[in-house]
Amino acid sequence: MEFSEETLRTQLVKYKFRDLTIEELKSVVKIYPNFRFSMDTYTFKDGSLKDLLNFSGTIPVKYQGNSYNLPICLWILDSHPFAPPICLLKPTINMKISVGKHIDAHGRIYLPYLQNWSHPKSTIIGLIKEMIEKFEEELPLYSVSSSDEAKQLELLSYIAKITTGETDVNSKTMVGGQKKDGGFNKVTVIGAGDLGIACVLAIAAKGAADQVVLLDLSEGAAKGGTMDLDIFALPNVEISKDFSASADSKVVVLTINSLGNAQSYLGVVQSNVDLFRGIVPAVAHYSQNSVLLVASHPVEIMTYVSWKLSAFPKSRVIGIGCNLDTERFQYIITNLLKAQTIGKEAWIIGERGEDKVPAWSGSNLVTCHQTEGVVNDNSQEQLANRAIEVLKGKGQKSWSVGLSIADLIESILKNKRKVHSISTLAKGCCNINSEVFLSMPCILGTNGVTEIIKPLKEDKVVAKKLQSSAASIHDLQQQLKL
Repeated sequence: MEFSEETLRTQLVKYKFRDLTIEELKSVVKIYPNFRFSMDTYTFKDGSLKDLLNFSGTIPVKYQGNSYNLPICLWILDSHPFAPPICLLKPTINMKISVGKHIDAHGRIYLPYLQNWSHPKSTIIGLIKEMIEKFEEELPLYSVSSSDEAKQLELLSYIAKITTGETDVNSKTMVGGQKKDGGFNKVTVIGAGDLGIACVLAIAAKGAADQVVLLDLSEGAAKGGTMDLDIFALPNVEISKDFSASADSKVVVLTINSLGNAQSYLGVVQSNVDLFRGIVPAVAHYSQNSVLLVASHPVEIMTYVSWKLSAFPKSRVIGIGCNLDTERFQYIITNLLKAQTIGKEAWIIGERGEDKVPAWSGSNLVTCHQTEGVVNDNSQEQLANRAIEVLKGKGQKSWSVGLSIADLIESILKNKRKVHSISTLAKGCCNINSEVFLSMPCILGTNGVTEIIKPLKEDKVVAKKLQSSAASIHDLQQQLKL
């Protein structure tokens, strides 16, 4: 449909910032008059459907002395211009997609401009300009009408991938003198705040990975801890602003949080969701077999969001959950309160924060060193309450959480099959019927969660608390716009 402001205004009636969106599209059409719009149904990775504005046209690209008009489609989200559009190549019947640094096999476009989208600095015109620049470096389409031309472009694309360290998934290339195959353990940490840097230092200290990439998505020049990491160059640690640096990671840690000006809790969470919308699909594109480990707030909801946006199996999307609290809880019981558990473990499960729940797995017996006697269920509860009181006095500093994350990463990379209390999909546990993530004791290995360890005995109090947390989390999730 040709551009008509009146028609567009009618079709965008459900868009939150309709006037801003219309004004921006008008400016695009002035420069690229071939663009047309229509309201169509977009299918997200999780299978959900939504009516969105389809803004399609061609962009001029010069490659090796030839001029091409490449067909693209921009799906404008209803939160535009505060969220980036979903960008796709739309090859004609005589074109094929050349998968590369910025294009996946489905034609989805991934660019730094999208990842760093921030209104009002970011615009569709600016996006198209970067698109043209990147496509002039590596043409994303080739013609199948001429076999010679197609083979030539395929060869050029393959050479370009080799020079950037990318090859076929079955090949074994070298990165920093080491093989980038099944034995090379690469971890990417997204977010260069205090927690992100603490994670990098903790992973490096434990020697848990062969390479650590710190993805700094902040604007401007390097500063603070990132600058210090540059100055004092840790071995096998790379700092980058380009998502392609994260390619082939075994684990990707998300520590980033939105710094928006939302006034309500729902607004704060929605800001994080909008931020993740530009990050998680890119992560999934570059590291399709990775485990996503979420440390952003609130961890239960952002783990759910990451699961939906990545379309990864539930086993490979986890949150840090109550792992740190559980390790401290067990330490307090054994070393400070001098109680020895017999054939069982003590856990902190459920929701991270004030609503966390102490629980037990295995035998219900506890021996106290002071009395050498066996403690009954009531005393067990008293012991848990005492441990929780001590735990409340322990803050969660970035370096503490970083150490906990490094411990989780080590369990994954070394396939230790150790049990951790982490955020996992809790549907089916304790009569929870909704898709929510809660901390549960899980066996953790190379492919993420292999098994959830449920408490040996039914505890109605614990179950009720978990159900209450699940209900409140699910209620908030229902109000979010993914």
